[in-house]
Amino acid sequence: MPEKPITHRAGPRLTGKIAIVTGGGKGIGSATAQVLAAEGAHVVVATRTEGPGQETVDAIKAAGNSGELLVIDMADKDAVFAMVDSVAAKHGRLDIVVHNAAVMGRHPVTERDDTLLDAMLAVNVKGCFWLSAAATPHMKAGGGGRLLITSSVTGPRVTMPGSGAYSASKGAVNGFIKAAALELAEFGITVNGVEPGYIDTPGLTRMKTRYGADRIGHFIPYGALGDPADVAHAFLFLASDEAKFVTGQTIIVDGGAMLAESPVWKE
Repeated sequence: MPEKPITHRAGPRLTGKIAIVTGGGKGIGSATAQVLAAEGAHVVVATRTEGPGQETVDAIKAAGNSGELLVIDMADKDAVFAMVDSVAAKHGRLDIVVHNAAVMGRHPVTERDDTLLDAMLAVNVKGCFWLSAAATPHMKAGGGGRLLITSSVTGPRVTMPGSGAYSASKGAVNGFIKAAALELAEFGITVNGVEPGYIDTPGLTRMKTRYGADRIGHFIPYGALGDPADVAHAFLFLASDEAKFVTGQTIIVDGGAMLAESPVWKE
């Protein structure tokens, strides 16, 4: 029996899809929203701060693509469910959810800071559960969907002093991805993530100020910091039909930084 012919979709890969990108106002979230929109999706930019979110929507529209802004605090469970339901009701479907919003912060594991820890767990971890629970009924009704999450190499792969809470939250995210993928596969819903390394985003400002972008890039095999678009294009693949048989996985986007046993090889 001859093998099935290989088919490849020409043109935009997400035409007609409805997508939500949380934390879509800056950095990786903004780049992801713009890339998905450029591939034909209508993108709902969900962000806590209106100004940067509107800038992302303006950039989407200036490129001739489709997007809208929703201001939301991802630490508010009721607001998350209401947002998802309102987007699905307005557009008649929901195909892609990218959970990129995250809380970052640094403090030693021996110092108690429940305010920061609770915020990280609410947005970084609980947000995964809330978004998936809210989106699943709408995706099932549409025959499937994509749940995508920004994880990190920090936590699942490596860590650094002061990053205990953040590392724990992102380690939990990877566990969630596997469990949710297993439970939702039968409905045609895939669950995947991207683990960024050193990406040139506003979140890296303090480190760049202290060490300099060139110094940080020296220890990355690629030789430079990554661009938010590098992560966005990984998300684009995972959101596309080409990734229909990929679930429960994360893609590391770090310029090879996790490959070396020690940074001394660059000295």
